[in-house]
Amino acid sequence: MIALFILPVYVLANFYVCRWFMKWLDAICHGHLNKVVRVLIHIVYWTLSLAMYIAALIPEGTVRRIFNVAGTYWYGVVIYILLIFVIFDAVRLIMRKAQKTPKGEMLISRNKFIALGAFCCIFILLIAILGGINARTLHNTEYEIDIDKDGGKLDNLNIVMVADQHMGYSVRSSMMRDMVERINSYNPDIVIMAGDIFDNNYDALDDPEELLKIYKSINSKYGVYAVYGNHDVSEMIIGGFTFPHKEKLVADERMDKFLEDAGIKNLRDEYVVIDDSFYLYGRPDYQKEGRGIEGRKGPSEVTAGMNQDMPIILIDHQPRELQELANAGVDLDLSGHTHDGQIFPLNLTAKLMWENPCGLIKKDNMYSLVTSGVGFYGPGIRVGTRAEVVNLKVNFTGSKK
Repeated sequence: MIALFILPVYVLANFYVCRWFMKWLDAICHGHLNKVVRVLIHIVYWTLSLAMYIAALIPEGTVRRIFNVAGTYWYGVVIYILLIFVIFDAVRLIMRKAQKTPKGEMLISRNKFIALGAFCCIFILLIAILGGINARTLHNTEYEIDIDKDGGKLDNLNIVMVADQHMGYSVRSSMMRDMVERINSYNPDIVIMAGDIFDNNYDALDDPEELLKIYKSINSKYGVYAVYGNHDVSEMIIGGFTFPHKEKLVADERMDKFLEDAGIKNLRDEYVVIDDSFYLYGRPDYQKEGRGIEGRKGPSEVTAGMNQDMPIILIDHQPRELQELANAGVDLDLSGHTHDGQIFPLNLTAKLMWENPCGLIKKDNMYSLVTSGVGFYGPGIRVGTRAEVVNLKVNFTGSKK
């Protein structure tokens, strides 16, 4: 539904940006910008601005991929252009009021206006380039915790966690190869994938066979375990926003088969006992629980019947119900989803939306670890956040029986 609402707002925002851009070009050309050039600029600008919507009308293939990637990238960039222009307009209005300048008169000289516009263009270009590079540059993040329980055969556990790969039009095989190389470099005991492995559309994968080969190369003592997130469903999505739908959304069966062929165990409101030493429970997504599940189990139901003297580790794509999970006896909750806000200033508002937007916190006796994710959704940039592969060393400090 949000995708339908955002379209007119997005068009108006682009109209506002385009208007200022043309004023700047007119200033450079002393008001004599060639009409043909003006029309061509408008065609290019509006094609780029609406590219992600145009992509939805194009059959799967290279052209659709190009339009989708360009459109979502521009969507992220235009947010910053709009922010700068709004600030510029606000300052302009304040100056006009303070100086009592008649409407229509220039507040600054033509040359200063051109210089200011050039500065804005360079600044936006830097955000577009550096934000795009940052989004595709993985980092390693390391934590260590103590769980005061008997770990059975284990004194410690070496976990590597990733989330929010969002494999699709923008996140391609090369980035997944880097991710797997980083995972393997830690020689993990167990690998956790905390949801949003896919980006809604299996057909958007650049090379499914190569991706399968990459995922199968993950080395882990106890294997790879995953849960689905809210994007691991087959759904039309534009710029990160969805359309209204009546039917229950579920994963494309090819997504299920991909994980199965890759040797990844998808936990769906169920648990496994690893090496008779700890429980690992995977929850369905809070918003889109998927095929065959009618209402996911509550926190107390998750741990019902478990021996709570053993460590209980839970994978939950969205970091919700932290207190309830802590009360239920969970020792470690592993999540993603937030992207840490992905772009400034959303990384600031994420702190208002989530008790743990990113990183490690302790809730009573439970640790909550939220990763900012590997990939991205919507705009293909990261500003003020970073993509990461997380390594968590868990020490079981409870006395052996």
